[in-house]
Amino acid sequence: MPQTTTSRRPYWRSSWWMPGFSLFLGLVILAAFWSGGEPGLGLGALGLFTAIAALFLLGGRSDTLRGLGGPGRDERWAMIDLRATALAGTVLVTYVIGAWLWEIAHGDDGEPYAQMGAIGGLAYLLAVAVLRGRA
Repeated sequence: MPQTTTSRRPYWRSSWWMPGFSLFLGLVILAAFWSGGEPGLGLGALGLFTAIAALFLLGGRSDTLRGLGGPGRDERWAMIDLRATALAGTVLVTYVIGAWLWEIAHGDDGEPYAQMGAIGGLAYLLAVAVLRGRA
């Protein structure tokens, strides 16, 4: 007798995932601002992230929102996400290197940017090693 299994979508593919995650981030940011003595800024950030959550929850017909939010993802969206992540990473790495050069050219040590560059470089090397080992 053949077995039947029910396949359930992972929780991050649920239509509730991105709104819930947005609210969670808003609460974390609120807590950070509150502990830093700026509760008003934290409440503003929570309001912004609540609006983002509502956009994801109520904008279900939008292909872009479904692709960003999880439930409408397919192979096409996986490639869009991969390329967008690579572009964002390239922009960020370029900025970090430029900011580091700016800092040292103006007599500062450039330390925060050097740390971010080192972490990014190490993460890249580790990812290449791991992904190469899996190929």
